Amino acid sequence: MDAPAKLHTLKRTCFADIARDGQTEGITMRVLRLCLLSVWCVAALPGLVLAADRAKLQDFLEVTGFDVALESIRLTASSAPQILGMQAETFGTEWTRLTEEVFATETMHDMALDILEQTLDDEMLTHAADFYATDLGQRLVVAENASHLTEDDSVKLESGADIVAALEGIDSPRLDYIRRMNAASDSAGTAVRAILEVQVRFIMAAAGAGVIELQRDEEGLRELFKADEEAMTAEIAAGALTGAAYTYQSFSDAEVLTYAEALEHPRMRHVYDLMNAVQYEIMANRFEALAVAMQRLQPSQEL
Repeated sequence: MDAPAKLHTLKRTCFADIARDGQTEGITMRVLRLCLLSVWCVAALPGLVLAADRAKLQDFLEVTGFDVALESIRLTASSAPQILGMQAETFGTEWTRLTEEVFATETMHDMALDILEQTLDDEMLTHAADFYATDLGQRLVVAENASHLTEDDSVKLESGADIVAALEGIDSPRLDYIRRMNAASDSAGTAVRAILEVQVRFIMAAAGAGVIELQRDEEGLRELFKADEEAMTAEIAAGALTGAAYTYQSFSDAEVLTYAEALEHPRMRHVYDLMNAVQYEIMANRFEALAVAMQRLQPSQEL
């Protein structure tokens, strides 16, 4: 499969649903590791940062809906073979079993808790949890959870596009509120690079496991994908707008504005930077594990 086709597949079927209701989220994996390392080092210094209690983190995952966001990572596995130029159907029922094993909710949940326990302090945790515990926050989480677990996003994208067109027709300020939400939930501004990093790590792991033969080295692969980075950025921004327009259609303009302002708070932005980083690192980790596990699969034959 050529690079543009891979990128199209990635955007449409792999990573569209893991962003919070179409919001462009993420942080570059290499930057992620540096960020997490620096936070871990600071957390180790007495009196500077107190890591959040694990029990509180468990409640935090539930009240914010981040636990469902993690669970939805499993849905991205459906397009993994396409990234490698294969089809999931080639492996028959074994593919479903393998992805359920590699993307086990408990595994991803524990990984998130392990990282957040060392990086998310009580002040940030309380700030975010307090907002999502409100009536508006809980209704937002219900809507976002439903969006996360939608396996077929065609209706969401089509309906969202119609909503955006209608709002543009009446020059509604709602679209500006949604754009503010999207920008605030990705204050690191590196969603595309994070997505491409996950893909590169998956392809390199598959090549290392002997699942595919790779004609380029890692540097060449990155250069190949980087050529489409600008176009992909524009497409993801458009998809983020339509996805959010659909997800939040039942909320009033005032409620959407309130949410945008909440996400723009410095503490909330910091929380989202960490959550985005953790989510993408877990995804990259699980895709690498999936590449290794694919060694065990043999293409099935219809008799």
